[in-house]
Amino acid sequence: MSIRRADSLGGKAAIVGIGATEFSKDSGRSELKLAVEAVRAALDDAGLTPADVDGLVTFTMDTSPEITVAQAAGIGELSFFSRIHYGGGAACATVQQAALAVASGIADVVVCYRAFNERSGRRFGSGVQRREPTAEGTALGWNLPYGLLTPASWVAMAAQRYLHTYGLDPEVFGHVAVLDRRHAARNPAAYFHGKPITLADHAASRWIVEPLRLLDCCQETDGGQALVVTSVERARDLPRPPAVVVAAAQGAGRSQEQMTSFYRDGLTGLPETAVVARQLWRSSGLSPADIDVGILYDHFTPFVLMQLEEFGFCGPGEAGGFVAADALPLNTHGGQLGEAYLHGMNGIAEAVRQIRGTSVNQVAGAARSLVTAGTGVPTSGLVLGADG
Repeated sequence: MSIRRADSLGGKAAIVGIGATEFSKDSGRSELKLAVEAVRAALDDAGLTPADVDGLVTFTMDTSPEITVAQAAGIGELSFFSRIHYGGGAACATVQQAALAVASGIADVVVCYRAFNERSGRRFGSGVQRREPTAEGTALGWNLPYGLLTPASWVAMAAQRYLHTYGLDPEVFGHVAVLDRRHAARNPAAYFHGKPITLADHAASRWIVEPLRLLDCCQETDGGQALVVTSVERARDLPRPPAVVVAAAQGAGRSQEQMTSFYRDGLTGLPETAVVARQLWRSSGLSPADIDVGILYDHFTPFVLMQLEEFGFCGPGEAGGFVAADALPLNTHGGQLGEAYLHGMNGIAEAVRQIRGTSVNQVAGAARSLVTAGTGVPTSGLVLGADG
């Protein structure tokens, strides 16, 4: 695979099972138990058993190691296990890793999972509590003394520059929040089920770090999500319609840091997303016009707008109007703003539901879904499609 040419992974693997715990603010159980519940639910959905699994993929930030999850879930021997770095940027890359293992014959059935008590346990929104002696910690050290201690504060720097450059008002971010909450209101699994908001609600929510308000920031959630990946051939014998991995990519930009890449050439875009976009379009042979639904990582609303622009759905500074016009169905599960913050794994599950035709906010005839992972960090993306 290369950032300079198309790759040949597409069409060789598919997501055949999705499973999740409930999404809450206090799960009352360990992260390991959440992981096992999600894995078993995904296998049940796929019509497979723990004995069928020979591979597991998760995030470096996960507290439940692959071998521990395998033991607790009743999975036997493993021929493949892997972890992806960079927080939410890893979401789609877990599926890419699973697809690579399946396509190369290293494993037959790989389960990707993510589980955490992010609200009742360690809260990412609480910011940096201590400096660690790592290269990443050193990079953060240039910003922490000036009060940039939380993810919201890091994103606010880019958001402010975006508004200034294009002469926009923070209301443009509100379009994303309103859209997500509208979809969440119709989703019984969403934390904000039955609770839509308006632009006025967005504008009235309290400042977190200007120009970000409370409703520009994703939730903190306890829960788990798992996905089952196998070959397209095997998928055709299973009970659910497969969501074929049409293309998968990872990307890191020049001068990349973890959400503090303030010394790049500009702050109004997401170069890591541009790398992913080029590879997805190049390898799939598709373009923005071919996408039926977009599931875009929405930890903070400004980065949803920048992603739309990097993927070529609209021009620089135009994404606010694009979202307001409902030009593309987006985050039909409610996103991380409305459904749950599961580091993007629940978004992949929604993309699968759209391909299956089972979403609570189903897009008629949806055959291709674009999914993105965390931005501001090295990231990843997927194009999922119907079989045949």
